[in-house]
Amino acid sequence: MAAGEPAASALAARVREGDVRAIARAITLVEEGLPEARALLAALFPHAGRALVVGVTGPPGAGKSSLVDRLTAHLRKVGRTVGIVAVDPTSPFSGGAILGDRIRMQSHATDSGVFIRSMATRGHLGGLAAATDHALTVLDASGKDVILVETVGVGQDEVEIVGTADVSLVVLVPGLGDEVQALKAGIMEIADVFVVNKADREGVERVVAEIESTLSLAPPEAKRPAIVKTVATRDEGVDALLEAVLGFERRASGSGALGRKRRAQLRRRLEEAVRQRVMERVFRTVIAPGELDATVERLAERALDPFTAADEIVRRMGLA
Repeated sequence: MAAGEPAASALAARVREGDVRAIARAITLVEEGLPEARALLAALFPHAGRALVVGVTGPPGAGKSSLVDRLTAHLRKVGRTVGIVAVDPTSPFSGGAILGDRIRMQSHATDSGVFIRSMATRGHLGGLAAATDHALTVLDASGKDVILVETVGVGQDEVEIVGTADVSLVVLVPGLGDEVQALKAGIMEIADVFVVNKADREGVERVVAEIESTLSLAPPEAKRPAIVKTVATRDEGVDALLEAVLGFERRASGSGALGRKRRAQLRRRLEEAVRQRVMERVFRTVIAPGELDATVERLAERALDPFTAADEIVRRMGLA
């Protein structure tokens, strides 16, 4: 048995029992990339794959946290346990999450059926933290029925959630200018459900019309995402939103689309794991200390191109 496996097995057992402290410890291990994380994830992986993962994305100020808070309340009313991963910008001082989504969701703090975790992006692009997939495995294996993933809210490039979530919600609001046009080249294409939040504001029908206009450009046979109007702070429209989410899940499961999406996600995770292992081996056995910096200097001087440098490393690994 490899070093660390007994401890990882014991922690995994506690996670599967729903132990809150064990879940928190497990997510910390995978977020920090600590040595025992790999054995832990291997022990948890066979017990994951059951939760519905709902991604909530959109521009800053759209009210994503309030919406997640209300969705959680409605899910709890129908008896579903909930995990929440709130991805926040990274503090330049501590390296941790700047915003405290747990503060914004205090109404669920004492609910044993809800687990909330804020994660810092740590410079990772695409709106998610690098360890988000691993955190989802932990929450999934702990028995959570639904996992809500709130992305950092960086705008147009926030499309990585589509490779992680089963259902992607794109949240827009009136009053941010030409919202839909600004987002059309980015997150507009990933929505399974559009949410027009803060629908008590002037201009809500214009936003809906712009979304419908954008959707009209899709092929006629394409299934159009639902558009749901909400006022999260007043708990209005959230029941309709939950029904849209669960309705999408039912249709995607019945058509086989959900299974195909999940296999595509697993393929991406496998490819990422292979890349990580290969890079670990490269830096451990192929590249001598100081060689990387020397190679970068040659690249900066344009004395060497990246492709030739990569070919040389691959050749030395015996793969060329």
